[in-house]
Amino acid sequence: MIGMIETSHKVIFEETMADGSQFWCSESFIRKFLHTKLGWSEWRAVRAVQKLPENHKEILREAFIRKAFIIRDHGIPAKLRVNTDKTQLIYQQGAGTTWNKSGEKQVETKGQDEKWAFTLVPSISASGELLPFKTIFHGKTAKSCPSAATLGMEEAKELGFKFEFSKNDSYWSMQETIKTLVNKIIMPYFERKKKELGLPQMQNSLWKIDCWSVHKSAEFWDWMGETHRNICLLFVPGGCTGVWQLLDVAIQRPLKLSL
Repeated sequence: MIGMIETSHKVIFEETMADGSQFWCSESFIRKFLHTKLGWSEWRAVRAVQKLPENHKEILREAFIRKAFIIRDHGIPAKLRVNTDKTQLIYQQGAGTTWNKSGEKQVETKGQDEKWAFTLVPSISASGELLPFKTIFHGKTAKSCPSAATLGMEEAKELGFKFEFSKNDSYWSMQETIKTLVNKIIMPYFERKKKELGLPQMQNSLWKIDCWSVHKSAEFWDWMGETHRNICLLFVPGGCTGVWQLLDVAIQRPLKLSL
């Protein structure tokens, strides 16, 4: 019988022969075999790291000054300043290590590039309040979203979470899903906070988002100008997500690690 077992000797494979004798492989034997006979070694998944722009300090200084001027000129309190980001969450998390040829420059593990996923869109205010999550699922009907019987669905609805299907062949946020985000999560939050602070509805607010093609499109800007003109848009500079996108480090990273 061949089986995978765990003992104090770290036996990986064991086989009982017809004459009753046994053959077994220890973990150290298999590691040595992979390394000496196949030329493999154990790797963590490695990818090309996105580098900051050479002039990123200047770019960030300008972004900081731009943000400071908007806050000062429009008198925007912390509760009316919101940062939104989006991230891919895969359904099955892959392992962080694998065996591959020694000397490889880039190594991928199963699940690292898995496309069976959905998009999570979190938002947080400068006062530390987490807004309801929005999720986008690949599909053309509501059946693409979690069912009403899903564990935790009632709690999610009470917290104001929004579940939306993409209506196309992608789960990424597009024009229509962004407009839904603004209409059902961002704007209602700003309206509630203005009432709490005793501010008029014409009071301006600040929304910091990614420097993404859809966000920068004329269609989106025209729509925002026509329907939500009291929201000032501020972009995270391109290539500077890791140092200027609060949600990327403070919210999404621990969330993904917990998953």
